[in-house]
Amino acid sequence: MKLPLKGIIPPMITPLTEVGALDSKALEKLVEHLISGGVHGIFLLGTNGEAPSLTYALRKELISKACNFVKGRVPVLVGITDTSFDGSIELANHSKEAGADAVVIAPPYYFPISQAEFIDYLESLVPELPLPFIMYNMPSCTKMELSLETIKRSKELGAIGLKDSSGNMDYLNALLKEFKDSQDFSILVGTESSLPETIANGGHGAIAGGANFFPRLFVDLYDASVADDKETVTLLHKKVISLYETIYDVGQYDSRYIKGTKCVLSVIGICNDYMALPLRRFEEPERRKIEKYVKDFEL
Repeated sequence: MKLPLKGIIPPMITPLTEVGALDSKALEKLVEHLISGGVHGIFLLGTNGEAPSLTYALRKELISKACNFVKGRVPVLVGITDTSFDGSIELANHSKEAGADAVVIAPPYYFPISQAEFIDYLESLVPELPLPFIMYNMPSCTKMELSLETIKRSKELGAIGLKDSSGNMDYLNALLKEFKDSQDFSILVGTESSLPETIANGGHGAIAGGANFFPRLFVDLYDASVADDKETVTLLHKKVISLYETIYDVGQYDSRYIKGTKCVLSVIGICNDYMALPLRRFEEPERRKIEKYVKDFEL
């Protein structure tokens, strides 16, 4: 895996059957959809992948089959965040065996912890990891925003990058300024609408949920941002912003982003939209809205 990690890396959804099993045929179809769309990597078992709602057995099956389908064509990153320390190590070791390229670490959820406690956690976890690791700042799901000092310490421990999904541009710009001279440390944004600004300020790409269904749109926006093609960036960025006003605006709750992503993939025939409990897929009225938005969207 070449460093720094760059480009568009979709946080891949996990295709499921009606009974909650892994849909292997749909998984293969989704992997091909992403790679044919030009993505630069694939991130398994993130928020969009519904990782905390899946059994260890299903997560391992997903990792093994996804790596087999990818066949080394792009780097595969695997989220190993868990409430169990040993569970994270178990997933990391399985990821290595399956052929993944790196693991992704966010603070363990449920218990609120301090920055000092999380650093202590990292200092215990990292020596056990068989793969390079990337940090994941997701305060809305972990009760904790990783401080600049914590990220600096993670880099000292060997971190090769950070995904920031805080949505806080001041925070992101502080990170970009701090690590601008680090040639082997990637700053990847999780708020996909911020991709052009991130690239302009020295960032490396996006882990963009919308790239699950429109991968080429995000790859083209990334390429235009890197080339500083302002006219193309403006055009494509407007299309990305329109996702927030259409697809991402269907449904009442924060889960609408994950539900909407799976629903679009169902509408375009990649996989179905079954969710792992406690989430449930959209009902018919919401699905009809998604169908209309997809039909009207101009790629």
